[in-house]
Amino acid sequence: MPSAAERTRTLVQSTCSAVLLVPGAVRAPQDLLMPLAREVTPEGDIHLLFPADAPPVRAATHAQDDELSAVLELTDVAPVAVPQRIRGRAWLSGWLTRVPGQAEPGRMMLRLELGEISVDDLWGSAAVEPEAFAAAMADPLAEHEAELLQHLHAAHGDQVRLLGSLLGTRVGLTRTERAVPLALDRFGLRIRFTGEGQCFDARFDFPEPVRDITDLRRAMHRLFTAAAS
Repeated sequence: MPSAAERTRTLVQSTCSAVLLVPGAVRAPQDLLMPLAREVTPEGDIHLLFPADAPPVRAATHAQDDELSAVLELTDVAPVAVPQRIRGRAWLSGWLTRVPGQAEPGRMMLRLELGEISVDDLWGSAAVEPEAFAAAMADPLAEHEAELLQHLHAAHGDQVRLLGSLLGTRVGLTRTERAVPLALDRFGLRIRFTGEGQCFDARFDFPEPVRDITDLRRAMHRLFTAAAS
């Protein structure tokens, strides 16, 4: 399974929504707190691009040499419609400063030096050390996960539902109304089954971690073949 550091790194480098909260700052609409872009530096800091007049930029400018604490909050929502659609959240707190020489016309780059990290997702809740976050790699399927899940749901719905046969006897499974692909990573596929008031997730692990889309096709073919046998 992916480590908590890997899962958090994947969220940061994905397209899931993010807001930067500065404790004590003047309250502002959420869209003004959403970075235009974000990236992880080799040192494990997070660079956040904002409009030059955004509240976090003003707060960092006003703080100057003082330590300004901030929290980057990430919310991961399933790209397909399922009950309880939020898949996870992560909170990365640390100290916010402007990045000298990184400004663009009308924009400003901020650096978040991390101190504390936590994640609460489909795997559970965990704290992450900044050093582990810096050393972790994002999941190789993350860039394509949304379109892959949408494709599985739209084009392979019957095969996805048939994967329930691999679970053996389970209460309510024979009355399953929907089977929706919920999450995908290099280690496997998670499906949310619902029917007659019941809702549960099932995880289908690949025989070995996949490295790319080609590996994924082979792994999915093996899963579908096993379910059809």
